[in-house]
Amino acid sequence: MICYFDCFSGMSGDMILGALVDAGVSPEKLSKALSCLPVRGYRLNVKEVKRAGFRATKVNVDVYSSQFTVHSSRKFKDIEKIVKSSSLSKDIKQKGLAIFKRLFETEAKVHGERFDRVHLHELGAVDCIIDIFGALIGLDILGIKKVYASPLNLGGGTIKTSHGVLSVPAPAAAELLRDVPVYSSDMPFELTTPTGAVLITSLAENFAPMPDMKISKIGIGAGSKDFKKQPNVLRVFIGQNAAFRTQIENKVIVIETNIDDMNPQMYEHVMEILFKAGALDVFLTQVIMKKGRPGVKLTVLCSKDKKEALMKIILKETTSIGLRFYEAGRTTLQREIKMVKTKFGNVRVKISKMGNEILKSAPEYEDCKKIAEKLNKPLIEVMKMMNINIPK
Repeated sequence: MICYFDCFSGMSGDMILGALVDAGVSPEKLSKALSCLPVRGYRLNVKEVKRAGFRATKVNVDVYSSQFTVHSSRKFKDIEKIVKSSSLSKDIKQKGLAIFKRLFETEAKVHGERFDRVHLHELGAVDCIIDIFGALIGLDILGIKKVYASPLNLGGGTIKTSHGVLSVPAPAAAELLRDVPVYSSDMPFELTTPTGAVLITSLAENFAPMPDMKISKIGIGAGSKDFKKQPNVLRVFIGQNAAFRTQIENKVIVIETNIDDMNPQMYEHVMEILFKAGALDVFLTQVIMKKGRPGVKLTVLCSKDKKEALMKIILKETTSIGLRFYEAGRTTLQREIKMVKTKFGNVRVKISKMGNEILKSAPEYEDCKKIAEKLNKPLIEVMKMMNINIPK
């Protein structure tokens, strides 16, 4: 199962809980799972509300008595002790601690303090702990394997904090949202909170329009404020992967350069280095350049995080003095490698799927080559004689 968070009115911890409960997570089951944490003195308050005339589920963490208060200060080691002493699953413990570590690292950076000395105030209170672990538990209950989200609406205006009045987004939220697509509506209110920011940026694989999916459930979580201009809600769409991967999964960076003054023998070496450095694909195209000179266009496909390293390699290893790059969409079938038993022995087979449907399968070239050499048969004959029975 996958889920997609529609963050047109921002994102907060309580909105995530509301959306997941609305999508089918039993409040009783959620409360029972949260009781594995040694945190007491709170209750989940679940109710149906309306936001701009639309129904939604509101989940509040009501703190009535605890070793924490809403404004208490706690260091990372305090949160770590609570989590490690809990009876939550190992996976949820690890994810939760990683999320809290990001919060503390972010607070340390924006306040210029050491990690082991920085304190979280409202972020370290019971409501934050329950929001974060409640979200992880809710996703686990629903069987969500992958999370995606839309660009985040930050809102606008100012907010009051323990450090004074600040403009939206707050420094911690802004830091957490680096490299994430965001925008600001004219709503004079903080729509994306630091807790919401750390949760969605830790969980979501990508931020883009809704992926190709078959929707089976929709959950609507309410924010605290009821705006007149727009429903202050977070929607979550839950379902199965459709035929193709999500659009953003197939976004790649294309790097190109035209070369007409390099020894052709060098290209093999350059391509090998680029692949080792993480290029998704490298290919050469014959081109005719100015004054009719023959040349070669070197094209490299890569993920965004590999762009700078690969550009540096091209400029160092070729005669090029300039590059161009751009983002492009790429649709690919789901692919996997399986070991298949054939009459020639075990062979690796590349399988391409659209959803659960196998569209293509082909034996790996290197395995076929070894068999051909071993049997002293033409490679083309070996590949034709392959009777591939794909295991389910």
